[in-house]
Amino acid sequence: MCLFQSTARRLVSQVHCGLKASSSKKQKFCLEMARPSSNMADFREVFAKAKHITIITGAGVSAESGVPTFRGAGGFWRKWQAQELATPGAFARNPSRVWEFYHYRREVMLSKHPNPAHIAIAECERRLSKQGRSVVVITQNIDELHRKAGTKHLLEIHGSLFKTRCTSCGNVAANYKSPICPALAGKGAPDPDTEDAAIPVEDLPQCEEDGCNGLLRPHVVWFGEALDPGVLTEVEKELDICDLCLVVGTSSVVYPAAMFAPQVSARGVPVAEFNMETTPATERFRFHFPGPCGITLPPALARHETEIIS
Repeated sequence: MCLFQSTARRLVSQVHCGLKASSSKKQKFCLEMARPSSNMADFREVFAKAKHITIITGAGVSAESGVPTFRGAGGFWRKWQAQELATPGAFARNPSRVWEFYHYRREVMLSKHPNPAHIAIAECERRLSKQGRSVVVITQNIDELHRKAGTKHLLEIHGSLFKTRCTSCGNVAANYKSPICPALAGKGAPDPDTEDAAIPVEDLPQCEEDGCNGLLRPHVVWFGEALDPGVLTEVEKELDICDLCLVVGTSSVVYPAAMFAPQVSARGVPVAEFNMETTPATERFRFHFPGPCGITLPPALARHETEIIS
């Protein structure tokens, strides 16, 4: 078992989605490296030779499409932050309130579109696949903007706003209904003075599998829940074979995703960070490009002069 796999499985057994790394864990991954370069020409030379590119994306990519992050100061829906609603306990206590929150997020996403960063990634994947090269996107985002942009090889480690899971039979299904059920029509307003709709459980989204009718929940990884081990296995496989890793629009503080790129860097693979500002992991990477991803990423992933297009 490789270093990444053994470390990943150990950490996943100890931590859950949404937890931040302790200072001791941060120190464990600290590497003696030169200050990251912002030389685009040097990055482009590395990019031109890469055969298996892994791109790890976070909320910063979606923020440029106008997607609310619900993180940090001011990140409230009504009077609650996401950490108070996106938990199994919150759903057990008040499934109506939690579904109002996710209904609002689903409806917002129906009006949002991929930005130049999403499009650059999808175009790069299409182009390089014709050259026998691969691009995989590992995203912490649940908004499906990568999918909407055309990305095919996509690992959504936190799930999707547009999938549901039955709390009774466990069936997972895509669901793009608007509204997701009649009782939620016109509900979910984020204004702090809005009263809860208090929708009866039987009127909330229900499973459509024959004879089930169980209560559906969003198929997303909530705070306090572990990531899907099947998805993590796919992530491990991709990180093991990649020869170039991009970290795009993520703060690199939430485990276990925060360890992915540092582990790749630890085995000598070039890692390039594209983010508005530096992160706790920046010094471990070979490249760092500050600024909006929609501006910095397209020229980085554009066709290199040495590429042969058939």
